[in-house]
Amino acid sequence: MKINLPVTQREVLLPEGVVLVSTTDVQGRITHCNRAFVDISGYAYDELLGQPHHLVRHPDMPADAFADLWSTIGRGRAWSGLVKNRCKNGDHYWVQANVSPVMEHGKPVGYMSVRLRPTREQVAAAETLYARLAEEKRSGRRSFRLHAGGVRGVGWRDLPKRRFRLTLAQRVGLAAAASQLLAWGVGASGLAAAVGLPPWALQLGAGAVCWGGFQLWFWQGTAQPLQEAADVAGSLASCNLDGVLDYDPTHPIGQIKRQLWLVNLNMRAIVTDVRAEVEDMVAEARGIRDGTLDLSARSEQQAQAVTETVASVTEMTASLQQTCDTTTQLAQLSDRARDNADQGRQATDAVSQSMGQIHQSSRRIADIVELMEALAFQTNLLALNAAVEAAHAGDQGRGFAVVATEVRALAQRSRDAAQQIHQLIDRSARDVSQGAERVDEANRTIQGVVSAVQRVSGLLQDIQTSAQEQLLGVTQVDQAMQVIDDVTQRNAGLAQASALATQTLERRADTLQRAVRIFRVRA
Repeated sequence: MKINLPVTQREVLLPEGVVLVSTTDVQGRITHCNRAFVDISGYAYDELLGQPHHLVRHPDMPADAFADLWSTIGRGRAWSGLVKNRCKNGDHYWVQANVSPVMEHGKPVGYMSVRLRPTREQVAAAETLYARLAEEKRSGRRSFRLHAGGVRGVGWRDLPKRRFRLTLAQRVGLAAAASQLLAWGVGASGLAAAVGLPPWALQLGAGAVCWGGFQLWFWQGTAQPLQEAADVAGSLASCNLDGVLDYDPTHPIGQIKRQLWLVNLNMRAIVTDVRAEVEDMVAEARGIRDGTLDLSARSEQQAQAVTETVASVTEMTASLQQTCDTTTQLAQLSDRARDNADQGRQATDAVSQSMGQIHQSSRRIADIVELMEALAFQTNLLALNAAVEAAHAGDQGRGFAVVATEVRALAQRSRDAAQQIHQLIDRSARDVSQGAERVDEANRTIQGVVSAVQRVSGLLQDIQTSAQEQLLGVTQVDQAMQVIDDVTQRNAGLAQASALATQTLERRADTLQRAVRIFRVRA
């Protein structure tokens, strides 16, 4: 036998009126237990269901008690007795256990255990009995044994109780035979002559006395217990589970009364559990109903909000589409402006090149003018020499002197003209230089404009790409919101259907509760 440790020897009293219920299969594994069983044992449902029932066995319980239990219920008979069970933390609690086999085709297929709170006298008697059993087991001298939840003697000590094995028919037959024999014996004796009566009169009187005694015995031992059993059965038939029934387990009618009491006890335990569970189910159903109604209201609000969001997203999609189109047009205009800026830059480059060529030509003209000035100077110098030579020649050189004078005059005018041309060229060169500088400045400005236009074009390209991505994202959001809107509408419908279902569940639970409430159980 498994020994469950540790133990604290601290007793936990089962609350008054609380009934512990559990069911097991034929191997003793727990298949069901009520809330009271879970609460007092300290285990959780998951720790009890599917586990052997000896999980709550206390090591102080003698093995003979459980051997008697399994021997009794294995034969399809109910067993009752005091049991000390162990809590998960090592504490213990006493119960009056009543185990009934669940029969199918004449064989047990499971067992139902209903446990009540015992009196302190019953607990003290059980502790004394189990201590005596353990002491006799250690000494090897056995004077009694446990049988069907009761105590039987060993050997000759059990002989007086063997009369309890007689059936009701055997007991009635023996009582009737004893009455007849007694009446016949009295009539056949010499007592009739002694009292001066005929033998048949004395035999008739003795028969009447025996018959009266038999009737009294039959009424006390059979008719009255049967009437009590009928009263309990009538209470059960009228759904009254408050009936109290005393029985003698050694009497055949007592066995019937015990079975009726177990039926009453099992039904009371089941009805009590069903009532508690139904009350919780009604409360849960009402909570579900309230939550579902709240969910339905919130779903309607959500559906309305989603509808408004869908409309807003649709407007945003249209606005983003328009922005994307405008950005595309701006990008096209920016491309054209960039092309025009490139053409302007190329034109200013050509003008700058032309101004450079003009500047170079001006330098060449200046060189030519300087050459003309040098020629005029040489011409003037030659004319001066010719005038000197003409003066030396006298009259013969007078005409040559005139020519030299004219040549000097022409050289002088050529020099003046060359100087004026040089001044004009210098002024033009300065103007060309200034023009070239302005063209360079304009070129630099146009280069900056081109760079800025290129940057703007690049930014517009990025904006166009971002706008297209935003449009795609908003389109996906729009589609997702459409799906959410559809799902929300469906959820609202499901919430309303769930609310109706919970209301139906509540009505059915109320009906079940009213149906179970017909059984009267003492609180």
